[in-house]
Amino acid sequence: MRDITRKIAAGIGAAAAALGCVIATGPPAAADGKWCNNAVCIETYDSGTYLGRVEVSVINTNQPHTISARVWTTDGWSANTKVEDVDAFRTYRDQAYPQRHFPAGTRLCAEGFRGGESVGLPCVTITG
Repeated sequence: MRDITRKIAAGIGAAAAALGCVIATGPPAAADGKWCNNAVCIETYDSGTYLGRVEVSVINTNQPHTISARVWTTDGWSANTKVEDVDAFRTYRDQAYPQRHFPAGTRLCAEGFRGGESVGLPCVTITG
């Protein structure tokens, strides 16, 4: 019985260590890429810590809605995107233009709104 308990404990420990490695390495968060959360995605096209343009997309449902988004960083930069009335099943897209370098470790976030309600909040950490 004692050997079985040790093997189970060792298995749980190995699984926890493996999970820790997955969480620690995760996907890279360089400035270029696409990140999504629920119905909202942010996409950047630059590399390193420079962000020239950030594209925000909000997926609409089967009803027409008024859609907008807000983009910001944790070091104080922010921008609101245009407000647009979007037909059913159409994806809203707009851009924000930070056009500057951000310190490594800065978080970039975008929150999308459909009919005044938040429908997603993707964030990514900018790395060098």
